[in-house]
Amino acid sequence: MQALIDAVERGDINAEIKLVISSNSKAFALERAKKHSIKTAVCAIADFGNPIERDLQIVKLLKEHNIDLVVLAGYLGILSSAIFERFTNPIINIHPSLLPKFGGSGMHGLNVHKAVIEAGESKSGATVHFVDSGIDTGDIIEQDSLDVLDGDTAESLQQRILNNIEHKLLVKAVKQLCG
Repeated sequence: MQALIDAVERGDINAEIKLVISSNSKAFALERAKKHSIKTAVCAIADFGNPIERDLQIVKLLKEHNIDLVVLAGYLGILSSAIFERFTNPIINIHPSLLPKFGGSGMHGLNVHKAVIEAGESKSGATVHFVDSGIDTGDIIEQDSLDVLDGDTAESLQQRILNNIEHKLLVKAVKQLCG
């Protein structure tokens, strides 16, 4: 998120970040947003009867703030059909693998990088994709890769992908979508 904030503030992306929604009230993204005078909201499933009620609240917030593009960056929840039925603007996500490999249920965080190493992959990377009703199944917008090094651990691979690919790739994709 900080990479997007910085790119918008530099004028690299022709956009305004209007709202940050988190499912976790302790997420550092909320502090980052407040530091830059961006409105925030917390929509934790525990505060609602079920995921659909939570997603209806998210849709309400998106419409109230006239959101044109939703960027899921670090958001681990699975969006219900309630979102897609009521919010038709693009939703994108960044995933820490070269989709379609190593996507789907349970493939987040270190799990992805462990799976890449265990499979003996020579390359890994990140993918920015449109979000649809599946898990990591939407059309790919941008991808970039790097070599998996001998001796890489899930942690070292995760850090290299985050630092060398994810931030730049997400900014590139958002810039492309915002014209």
